Amino acid sequence: MKTFLSPLATEEEQQLLRRMEEGDLQAKCRLIEHNMRLVAHVAKKYYSPNEDTEDLLSIGTIGLLKAVNTYDPQKGYKLVTYAARCIDNELLMYFRGRKKQAKDVSLYEPIGRDKEGNQIRLYDVLEREPVDIAEQMDRTQNIRKLKQLLPQVLDQREFEIICKRYGLGREQHMTQKEIANTMGISRSYVSRIEKKALEKLREALACRE
Repeated sequence: MKTFLSPLATEEEQQLLRRMEEGDLQAKCRLIEHNMRLVAHVAKKYYSPNEDTEDLLSIGTIGLLKAVNTYDPQKGYKLVTYAARCIDNELLMYFRGRKKQAKDVSLYEPIGRDKEGNQIRLYDVLEREPVDIAEQMDRTQNIRKLKQLLPQVLDQREFEIICKRYGLGREQHMTQKEIANTMGISRSYVSRIEKKALEKLREALACRE
C-alpha cells in the first residue's frame, strides 16, 4: 500500500506558495508531494474491482497539478479545498472521455461507492458536467450570501416557491408544474412569483457587493 507524506502546516504551506510564485520549482514539488494523500482520498470514491488504482491516482494527480498551478490565495479559499475540486473534476472528465470510447458499457454499471457508502453508477458521474473550479468557488460564496438573504427579502410564498424550485433546505428540486400542483395554483402564477423573487434577490445581492 502506498504511503503518502503528511499534509503541510498552514504556515509552511503559505511559505511554499510564496516561494512558488517567485519561481521556486522545489517549493512547487513539495506542495504536490504533500498533497498526494488528498489525491488518494478523492480518488477513493471511484475505486472498484474494475478500476486500476494506479490509473485513478495518475488522473487525480493531473488535477492536483492543475490546482497548484492555478491556485489564487487572494480568492479566500484554502488550497486543499480548491485542489479537492480540481482532482474530482479531472476524474469526472476521465470517465466522460472513457465513456465516449466504450460502446457497450452500461450507463448503470457500478463504478464505486461514495463516502457514505452509496453505490456510484457511471450514469451519475457522466451527468455531472466538469466546471471551472475557480468560477465554482466564487459561485459558492455568492450562494452562501443568497441563502442568508432569502428569508430577509422574500415573503412567505416567494420563499416557499424558491426553496421548492431550486431544492433548498430540505426541499426536493421541483418543476414549476409540480409546484403548481402541490400548492393548488397555476403554473404561470408560479412562474411570475419565481421571476419576481429572483429579481428581488439579484437586487439585494447587488447591494451587498
